[in-house]
Amino acid sequence: MPGNMAPASLPSPRKRPDYRSSGSVRVYAAFFGLRLVESFKINKTFGGTKMKKFLALLLALVMVFALAACGGDDGDATASAQPTAGASGAPDDGETAGVPEDFKVGFIFLHDENSTYDLNFINAANAAIEELGLTEDQYEFRYNVPEDQSCYDAAAELADDGCDIIFADSFGHESYIIQAAQEFPEVQFCHSTGTRAHTEGLANYHNAFASIYEGRYLAGIVAGLKLNEMIANGEITEDEAKMGYVGAYTYAEVLSGYTSFYLGAKSVCPSVTMDVTFTGSWYSETDEREAANNLIAGGCVLISQHADSMGAPSACEEHGVPNVSYNGSTAANCPETSLVSSRIDWTPYYLYAINCVLNGEEIAADWTGTLETGSVVLTELGENVAEGTQEAIDEAMAALEAGTLHVFDTSTFTVDGAAVDSYMADVDTDADNTGDTEAIADGYFHESEYRSAPYFDLQIDGITLLDVNYG
Repeated sequence: MPGNMAPASLPSPRKRPDYRSSGSVRVYAAFFGLRLVESFKINKTFGGTKMKKFLALLLALVMVFALAACGGDDGDATASAQPTAGASGAPDDGETAGVPEDFKVGFIFLHDENSTYDLNFINAANAAIEELGLTEDQYEFRYNVPEDQSCYDAAAELADDGCDIIFADSFGHESYIIQAAQEFPEVQFCHSTGTRAHTEGLANYHNAFASIYEGRYLAGIVAGLKLNEMIANGEITEDEAKMGYVGAYTYAEVLSGYTSFYLGAKSVCPSVTMDVTFTGSWYSETDEREAANNLIAGGCVLISQHADSMGAPSACEEHGVPNVSYNGSTAANCPETSLVSSRIDWTPYYLYAINCVLNGEEIAADWTGTLETGSVVLTELGENVAEGTQEAIDEAMAALEAGTLHVFDTSTFTVDGAAVDSYMADVDTDADNTGDTEAIADGYFHESEYRSAPYFDLQIDGITLLDVNYG
C-alpha cells in the first residue's frame, strides 16, 4: 500500500473455533490431522521411521477424538486433546508438547502493514500464531520500531511483559536486540537478516535468513523471458534489453539479491544488462518512485527492486513497464505490468524457533530456510508473462532443489572481464569488512552456507551501479 495512506486495521490471527463441545469433536479430529499433514509438508524431514511415527500419531489422535465423541454424545464427557509422544517418549521433531498458558511470544516490526517487507513478516507471525493456537494474551506485536535505541526499549518491554521468545525483523535492529539478549538471558531473541549470532557467543541470540537468492534467480528467469518476448515482438532490440533495479542500500544482502536476479535473467536472455540505483532507505515511496522513473528515462525496459514500498511498481504501471516486485504480489494494484514477486515465508522459521523453546531444545545460531522448507516462494504469475514461463520456472526450481543448478555458478559471470575462482568473503562481519572465509568451491559461490545472511558482494560484469549508498 502507498506509504501516505492511512494504515488499515492490522491483520490479526483468526480465532480458533471451540472444539471442546462433543458435537464438533469429529470435525476437530479431521482438522488436527490436516494441520499435522501441513506440518509434514513444510518440514519434509520425515524418513521411514519418522513417517511411521507421524502416521501412528495421526491415527492415535483420530482414535482419541473418536472415543471422546462417543463419550460426549450423552453429555457426560468433555473432549480434551492431549499431546502424543513418539517411541522415544518425547514429541517428534517439529511438534510441541502443548503450549502452556503462561507462554508468550513477542514480535518487533520496523514498519506496519503499509510496508510490503513488514507485511510479509506480519502475515507469517499471524500464520504461526494460528498454527500454534495461541490466545490473544500469548503474543504481542510492536509496530514502527526504528533501528535505534527504541528497538532495545521495545525488546525490554516485551521481556518484562513475560515473553519467552522475541523476534525482530530488520537488519538495523541487530545491535539493540543483542543488547536485550545480554540483559535478559532467560529470554530467547531471534533476529531476521542479522549477521552476528555466530560470533557473539550468546546462547539466547539467533539469526535467520533464507536462500532468497534462489527466489530472485527464478524471478529473473521470468524477467528474461519477458525481455525475449519484447525482442521477438520488435518492441526492443537485443542491445536494448536493459533492466533497472531500485535498491535500498549497497549492502551484501542487496548485492546478492540484484546479482541473482540478473543472473536468472541472463540465463535465458544473454544480451541483458542492468542499471542499479540506491535510495538510502528501506521504505520511501517518493524516493523509490523517483528512482524507477529515472531508470525508465535512462532506457530501462523492465524494473525490479529491493525496497519496501509500492513506489517503483506504481511508476512501472504508469509507464507500462514490466515489473518484478519483492515480498508480495502487486498484481491487484498493477495488473498490466506485474510479472511476479519473490519473497521469504517466515512461517517455517517462527514455528521452528517457538517449538524449540516449547520443547526445551536449542535454537540454531544461524538458520537458513530454503525452497525445500517452504521458506522461499514465488507469488502467482502476472497476466502478461511470456509464454512458457511457468515451465521454465518449474525446470529451474527442480534443478536448484536437486543441486544440479547453482545461482552463483562462476562459469556464468566475470568480474572486470576475468573469471573468478577464489574469493574471501566477509562472513564474520568485522569493522573493516575483511574477507575471512573462502566462499568459492566446486565451481560456485556458496551463499548463505557459512552464516544465514547473504555475504555475496562481488560486482560482476553486466551490472552498472549508477550510485552507491551505505547509509
